[in-house]
Amino acid sequence: MAAIGIGRFAFTPVLPMMQRDLDLSLQAAGWLASANYAGYLAGALSAVWLRLTPHTIVRGALAATAVVTLAMGLTHELYAWLGLRALAGIVSAWALVFSSAWVLRTLAAGGNGHLGGVVFGGVGLGTALAGALCLAFLELGWSADQAWIALGLLALLVAAAIWPAYASATDVTAANAAGSPSSRAGLWSSENTRLIACYGCFGFGNIIPATFIPALARAAVPEPQVFGWAWPVFGAAALISTRVAGPASARLGYRPLWVGGQSAMAAGVALPAVWPGMTAIIVCALCVGGTFMVITMAGMQEARRVALEHATSLMAAMTAAFAGGQILGPVLVSLAAGHARAMEPCLLAAAAILAVSAVLLARGRGASSGPQTSP
Repeated sequence: MAAIGIGRFAFTPVLPMMQRDLDLSLQAAGWLASANYAGYLAGALSAVWLRLTPHTIVRGALAATAVVTLAMGLTHELYAWLGLRALAGIVSAWALVFSSAWVLRTLAAGGNGHLGGVVFGGVGLGTALAGALCLAFLELGWSADQAWIALGLLALLVAAAIWPAYASATDVTAANAAGSPSSRAGLWSSENTRLIACYGCFGFGNIIPATFIPALARAAVPEPQVFGWAWPVFGAAALISTRVAGPASARLGYRPLWVGGQSAMAAGVALPAVWPGMTAIIVCALCVGGTFMVITMAGMQEARRVALEHATSLMAAMTAAFAGGQILGPVLVSLAAGHARAMEPCLLAAAAILAVSAVLLARGRGASSGPQTSP
């Protein structure tokens, strides 16, 4: 909730306020988004080499998230914003990788692996909450600066509230495994490479609709009030889906859940390209919002199942591939921007890559495995 839902994704609902108050151009907004994607990639890559315990890295990442979020409201310098958004990407990747590895392992050891959806549901909760708060800020006439400061303080309160939960996360096994030579040597096995590549395809296919569906909706429906609800609804779908998918994974297994989520996302992404209109856009938004955290949860769980004590390295590599896909997605849209109806082929390309990667994932080792009990 704090590191991803607020620290990383709050930029989307605050952006209209920044455009209103500061006349921020779409080009500048694009650079700020790219800085965050690049930071997320750097954070994921560096997580492979970090030799710190979850106790240290998660707490530090949460504190840094609050500081960089709040600091967005204390300056109007574009270069400062770029640095802050990049830092937000770095620490959010650290928080996701190390908290996922430690929490999922701890839950599994206690026989509560089905509760993994609660962890990833926090992203949806933070996204929905940030969107709802920004709606309220708009009604109250708050500035973008006030919104950033308020969200930073909220992230700080959340970090303080869960700070004691990581007091016991002092074991060095998972942290050291992330940077150990044996882990790095085995990282590029054929099955691990399959997981990394498919997760990167997920990042590419996810980011195009997640970034540009509001623009499609704006063209279809002129009322600005409609757009204000898009982000909280997107987050609510992510929250609900992870709570449902957590118990479902106990019956289906993580790999089939990942394949199903990626297939559903592919169908939703393709829909606005073949059936223009607001109905298709809404269905697409629900398909993307309702599957992206399910895929994240299933992917991280599958990495833990496949890599065991070296899961942190595999999780970090998958997160880096995801970030790389997120960077490439908007590049494709930018290259096609000069052509008429440019979004349709981009959406179809994203859907095709999601579908092909789902097939490759289904053919991998352990793809047909049923419910998994953790070692």
